[in-house]
Amino acid sequence: MKMSSALTVLAAAAAALIAQGAYAQASSPSRAEVKAEAKANKTPAGEAENAPTPDKKSTTTRADRKAATKTARKEGALTPAGEAEGAKTPDTKSSTTRAERKAKTKEARKEGTLTPAGEGQDTPKK
Repeated sequence: MKMSSALTVLAAAAAALIAQGAYAQASSPSRAEVKAEAKANKTPAGEAENAPTPDKKSTTTRADRKAATKTARKEGALTPAGEAEGAKTPDTKSSTTRAERKAKTKEARKEGTLTPAGEGQDTPKK
């Protein structure tokens, strides 16, 4: 008696899993349908539907831009090449000599205070 009820429960669970898998497959669109829908929408990837697209064209003409640059150059308002805001200034040279640095490192090695290789600060990228 226990065996037949266990088999009934097992059969019901298997039928539920099969039905769920068939339902999931039937409800998902095919690849061709998805491609056709995407082609019809023509929305750029990652953008929300009905989002306004920014105008890519400039409102000023090339001649106007050139004239504005020419007047700014005459007034001295242009930033010299390579000196834009936020640009990093080159690091200044060290105030210690190589011999002083070597002596300091040798002393730190004797004391055991050196930072193990690979555990120091990240070096800035050039």
